Amino acid sequence: MNLGCRALAPVDAVQGAAVPVRILYPTTAATRTEKLGPYEIDVAIDAPVVGERLLLVAISHGTGGTPWAMRGLASHLARAGFAVVLVEHPGNSRADDSLAHTVVNLANRPRHIKLAIDAALGDPAIAPYVLHDRAAVIGHSLGGYTALAVAGGKPMALPNQTPDGVARPIEVVSDPRVRAVVLLAPAVPWFMAPHALDDVSAAVFVRVGERDELAPPYAVAQILKGVRMDYAVVPGAGHFAFFYPVPPHLATLPPGKDPPGFDRAAYQPTLYAEIAAFLQLQV
Repeated sequence: MNLGCRALAPVDAVQGAAVPVRILYPTTAATRTEKLGPYEIDVAIDAPVVGERLLLVAISHGTGGTPWAMRGLASHLARAGFAVVLVEHPGNSRADDSLAHTVVNLANRPRHIKLAIDAALGDPAIAPYVLHDRAAVIGHSLGGYTALAVAGGKPMALPNQTPDGVARPIEVVSDPRVRAVVLLAPAVPWFMAPHALDDVSAAVFVRVGERDELAPPYAVAQILKGVRMDYAVVPGAGHFAFFYPVPPHLATLPPGKDPPGFDRAAYQPTLYAEIAAFLQLQV
């Protein structure tokens, strides 16, 4: 099966910005190599969708990142029969990181996911082939925060993020269509308050790296302890173990580095198979 690719750009009226969205899906059309920033992927632009009742799976990248860092997982899922919605968060992406580390960004991100799902369901080329009553969200790092917030989590701004140093609720938009979330090295300190995750009824899959210093396994497990989930620690893995291997010229940057002895490329097939099997249960 080949990859189709369609671009959408729903407008976030609250932020006053377009949300760049690409949807990957199964197709039999011939592909060609497309360059997306420093990344390349073989896709058929606007090709016909193959399949029916595909589950929409939105991907939320980490702070200052790009959804294309997860292109290996996205490609695998699309070929496996999912419609993968790659969301670039305006104000907190590789292209524009002007809102990084702000409460405004934390409020914006879940809304971007809902808008992206709405856009896919309103697109005449995609809508007839996908499920309309359910969706899933995959999030890495701050994307994990985003996934939990859109699935019903109630985040609190941390004291160092408010003018008076007092923690306050973050106004986020949830989406009842989100029935499953995949959290990879998730950033979750905004859910430390009691009962913050009580309204998350979605199925939850979590993978954290044993040697992740940004999202330490013990901290993630402590915050998520009241959530029913498929939780596992990946031996030897760091924060970026869940990224597809980066192009050679980016290998010396943090997203391209792994702890000594960890083989990211060898781990990826296991990760992809586990996530695909988890998501199949939601169809």
